[in-house]
Amino acid sequence: MGSAGTTQSSEGMSIIQKLEAVNWNRFACLYVRIALAAAFLSAVASRFGVWHGEGIRHFSTFIQRTAEVNSFMPAWTIPSLAYLATAAEIFFALALLIGIWPRWIALGSALLLAMFATAMGISFGIKDPLDYSVYSSSAAAFLLAMNQPSKSHAA
Repeated sequence: MGSAGTTQSSEGMSIIQKLEAVNWNRFACLYVRIALAAAFLSAVASRFGVWHGEGIRHFSTFIQRTAEVNSFMPAWTIPSLAYLATAAEIFFALALLIGIWPRWIALGSALLLAMFATAMGISFGIKDPLDYSVYSSSAAAFLLAMNQPSKSHAA
């Protein structure tokens, strides 16, 4: 027992009590951060041919895919969109893994994913972003952002 007589030692706790004592919110936030970062890094690795051993020449295929996803955008914007999306995904992935600016990085990730899902929906129909869980990932990032303490509440 603790000094107040209200706490139990870990030996006297049941498995249920031990599970209830775990900070699941903190674990869930870490899980979402790692999952989002892994998804961003996997996408970047794919466009550079890492998964298929094709090397950097695979990026031209990604630019073509960017044009398909953003079919409503002028052609001259497509290469910039491809490079900006890649830079944003690398930046957000690393920031999520490091844990810097957690609220802003999570919000940025949510916005990037929501824009990607919306572009997919416009170009291919709503089924694709739903099938690939892009809106779900965006929602997870938004929930992660709302689970971070704001600066005014940080110690």
